[in-house]
Amino acid sequence: MRQNSGSIIFAALLFTAAPALAFDSPINRGPLADFLNVFREQAIPRQAVYWRHPEFKRGTVVISTKDRRLYYVLGDRRAIEYGVGVGRMGFTWSGVKTISRKREWPDWSPPPQMLKRRPDLPRHMAGGMENPLGARALYLGSSQYRIHGSNEPDTIGAAVSSGCIRMTNKDVVDLYSRVKVGTKVVVLN
Repeated sequence: MRQNSGSIIFAALLFTAAPALAFDSPINRGPLADFLNVFREQAIPRQAVYWRHPEFKRGTVVISTKDRRLYYVLGDRRAIEYGVGVGRMGFTWSGVKTISRKREWPDWSPPPQMLKRRPDLPRHMAGGMENPLGARALYLGSSQYRIHGSNEPDTIGAAVSSGCIRMTNKDVVDLYSRVKVGTKVVVLN
């Protein structure tokens, strides 16, 4: 009887401690979690869709900030649809830009306006998993805006950025492989 009650107490302690152990597990946070996140199902999965907007030609990137979607136009009435995070209230914008640069695992230096709002931010971060630009960045003209990956995949589908377009690292790697410097990017409200 004594062994059995000890087993019950041990099981109860293990059961109540499980959430704390799970939170600290290397599978749920840290470099291993970052790696495994690439294989998790996305909240807004990438998909091929029927394209009803012939005014946007093959090879164009079209971003609907209202719908929080980015489309890469394939032609033949098809496009690839990606979920994106967009600028929060007061940081939205629209217009036409071109991709002026492409970078893998880009470094990040917050612009002066962002540092004014957030003096706690680092002045420079080398590229890597902790970098807010994620795995790839597509620079939009001479603006400070980018289409970039994110180390916060749960922000995809939300209005959270300072104007940049966020994608999961998996999706931005896919888009990066499809676009060239000079690709037209149309941002719609």
